Amino acid sequence: MAKLVEMRTYRLKPGGPAQWMKTYEEQALKLQKEILGHLVGYYQTEIGPLNEVIHMWAYDGLDARAERRAKLASHPDWQKFIPNVRPLVETQESKILIPAPFSPTP
Repeated sequence: MAKLVEMRTYRLKPGGPAQWMKTYEEQALKLQKEILGHLVGYYQTEIGPLNEVIHMWAYDGLDARAERRAKLASHPDWQKFIPNVRPLVETQESKILIPAPFSPTP
């Protein structure tokens, strides 16, 4: 059972989500799943603030998260991916969610 979930929200330029999703699926999804481990979900907004991409990953704790994120950041394929999506990003936010004792967890 995961001890925390990280939720990352990227607000992209108008029209950016479609390009982000295509590029991400082709260049980064497999690598991120291998290194980060447990993908809880990957979404884009349809109502409310638009042009947002949100993804959630489960971790056993903050140390495990830090270790996995550092490994991802140093991977050559990840470093090739980032310049392809960085121009789409307007803002980025990361939240650490701690599940309630009664919450179903990934």
